[in-house]
Amino acid sequence: MDDEKLKYQIGANIAAYRKRSGLTQAGLAERLNYSDKAVSKWERGESVPDVLTLMVLAEQFGVTVNDLLVDPNALPGNPGTLEKAMTQVSEKALKRKANKNVIQALSSTLVWFVALLAFVVLSSFSILERYSLLPFIYAIPANAIVLLSLRSAWHDFRWNQALISAIVWGSLLSIYMTLQVVFQYHFWKLFLLGIPGQLAIFLWFRMFYQQKEDTQNG
Repeated sequence: MDDEKLKYQIGANIAAYRKRSGLTQAGLAERLNYSDKAVSKWERGESVPDVLTLMVLAEQFGVTVNDLLVDPNALPGNPGTLEKAMTQVSEKALKRKANKNVIQALSSTLVWFVALLAFVVLSSFSILERYSLLPFIYAIPANAIVLLSLRSAWHDFRWNQALISAIVWGSLLSIYMTLQVVFQYHFWKLFLLGIPGQLAIFLWFRMFYQQKEDTQNG
């Protein structure tokens, strides 16, 4: 199948299902975290969304990915070779996504299991009992670091801003609780350091998303 024809088919289907759902281009773009310019280009056949975005679109419209690929002017029939291939790719992508979710859940479980084990050990000795809650505090940034590492390795940056924020504030909380428990020193001003840190995170990711949007629109 000609590439231009496929782009036209996908664009026409996206436009039709969007209108059927009562969405504007801006409304659909907001749901997908894309710009309305990107949606407009899809519908005009100037560009096509990637496979994962096609899956999200299909879910939004309550249809299959294959429905977005077929010729809107053709009678229903057996999907062509390309449509079958795209469906197989979509199924594999869904399977990979499920596997990644399992890996993330197992990794988080391991972090909190270690924290629980440390709690049990520390609480078993009266001299160490006052430190027994610290492992749970340390587990907050540790868990965020593990998830950030996994998602970055998979080139999935959707939750990185929240994870980095959790690392910053979790680390500050860990330091604060350590000073309080070990030295009985209530250094609450430590949390003021998180304000410029959070601002830097916000500005960095805003610049990142702007560059991504410019690339998509370019």
